[in-house]
Amino acid sequence: MKKILMLVCIAITVSACKKDPKTNSETEMTVSPTDFQTVLDAYHEESLQLYPLNATSAGDNRYNDLFPNVLSEEFKAKEKEFYTAFKEKISFFKDADLTESEQLSKAILIWECDMNLSRLTFREDYTPINQMWTVQLSMGQYASGEGAQPFKTVQDYKNWLKRVDGYLVWMAYAKERMTEGIAAGHVLPKSLIEKVLPQLKSLTTTNLDENLFYSPAKKFPDSFSPEDKKELTDAYKVMVLNKIVPAYHQLHDFMNTTYLEAGRTTSGIASIPNGEAYYNHQIKLYTTTNMTADEIHQLGLSEVARILSEMEKVKTQVGFKGDLISFFDHVRNNKALMPFTKPQQVIDNFNKIHATMKPQVDRLFDLQPKTAFEVRRTEAFRENSASAEYNPGSLDGTRPGIFYTPIPDATKYNVFSDESLFLHEAIPGHHFQISLQQENQDLPAFRKTLWYSAYGEGWALYSESLGKELGLYTDPYQYFGMLSAEMHRAIRLVVDTGIHSKGWTREQAIKYSLQNEAESEEGIISEIERYMANPGQALSYKIGQLKIRQLRAKAESELGDKFDIAQFHNQVLESGCLPLALLETKIDKWIASKK
Repeated sequence: MKKILMLVCIAITVSACKKDPKTNSETEMTVSPTDFQTVLDAYHEESLQLYPLNATSAGDNRYNDLFPNVLSEEFKAKEKEFYTAFKEKISFFKDADLTESEQLSKAILIWECDMNLSRLTFREDYTPINQMWTVQLSMGQYASGEGAQPFKTVQDYKNWLKRVDGYLVWMAYAKERMTEGIAAGHVLPKSLIEKVLPQLKSLTTTNLDENLFYSPAKKFPDSFSPEDKKELTDAYKVMVLNKIVPAYHQLHDFMNTTYLEAGRTTSGIASIPNGEAYYNHQIKLYTTTNMTADEIHQLGLSEVARILSEMEKVKTQVGFKGDLISFFDHVRNNKALMPFTKPQQVIDNFNKIHATMKPQVDRLFDLQPKTAFEVRRTEAFRENSASAEYNPGSLDGTRPGIFYTPIPDATKYNVFSDESLFLHEAIPGHHFQISLQQENQDLPAFRKTLWYSAYGEGWALYSESLGKELGLYTDPYQYFGMLSAEMHRAIRLVVDTGIHSKGWTREQAIKYSLQNEAESEEGIISEIERYMANPGQALSYKIGQLKIRQLRAKAESELGDKFDIAQFHNQVLESGCLPLALLETKIDKWIASKK
């Protein structure tokens, strides 16, 4: 998924502020140390004020005009104060005085505070922009009028104008922080900078019909008066031509000259100051474990070897003569697996997959979301550098969950992994997991939008293994697609740790991937650069999947005839995102209760 979802849920790159600067101190005075729920509610409310893009993403429109400068020292001080205060407040409560559910919420909140306080010890602000994960991309989605930012009322349109003003301040600070990063030897690799440049360049156009930030002005609701339309049209022209275009010009020119010249020739994060410690932090953040880079690297090598043996079986089944690497090339370049000429045909194929599996979903899942679901093509401005992803629906259910898939060239779109991709990003993967979490009325508010990548991506990868149980993978090439997707995640364990802890170059990682999976070279390059941009995130998928598979195998073994797959899935999904250790404790208690 990130993943725009990652931008939203981990609350690292998105920003916020308060309508009333007195909010924090007032809350501190009114919270009773004997009222556990009050602390949870206060944490949630203050976090929405601190990170208003999170609020917007969740469908809370109270802060849609806010975009404070997360790169400022003032904001970082607010973050530190916020997490320090709430760790102290929640730690006051003794486990013995709490229900089982409250104990879980306490453990989660302490984890959140600890990880964010750890994050603040590193200089992430030196690299505020990359090609994959950062604010300028999420703001582009909002600007399109097709994202979480609403454009239904005149006030909605005015809110966006004000939010853009805050974003422009952020852009100016981004240049300052990157300049400081140059002096500190903390910069992006050159290859990533080169990928950012066309993204920035596309928003320097003065053709209003082509500038993404003018999009809302081209689709006013019919209810708007002529006077309102004229006022907003004029305001949006000024915003684009006098603010957005110059700001993007300045940032593009800086990154295309000074910053590109200073870009790293190294690929891994270990080469920046304090890089090894930062990577260890990222491993813990994304795996929610205490595993070391070496342990993960060896696990990856083992998984790659196991999956290669399964791939050999498929190669034999389809009657391919030649070695496995040749078979990868055969799959990559097989025109029979590229049947489409138009992007809509790709979308239609995913909807067909959904229709095929629907009859089997009820057998495997008691819990199913009410939130609507759609498949859409990735927006053009980010399509060339994006991967398939899921964007969650709003908490109130008015905005559907959306599975975005990039289709830069429909004639070259290979379908061999479409079934596993749909299971991962859509149903029963991210759409089930996130929507059920958001819809669960028994969860405290702050847990409804939590995201732990090891759990969330682990669940999505586990979902891919359910294909045969859901009536899919009848075509050996689609089953090979599932193996390829699993191999892709196993390779991530090897190359992410290779790049960031073992000195691997970008080129080494690309070569290793090409030798062990059927992805296109273009796709692999994009993936490797993704890992370079966000160290550790790629580890979460396989680590989480292996834990869920381990827990299912344990439940099946210990419960025997009493094992119910739908109930197991309920247990995994009903509490929402959890660090893996807490999930394991929950499943162990469930197993014990069923004996």
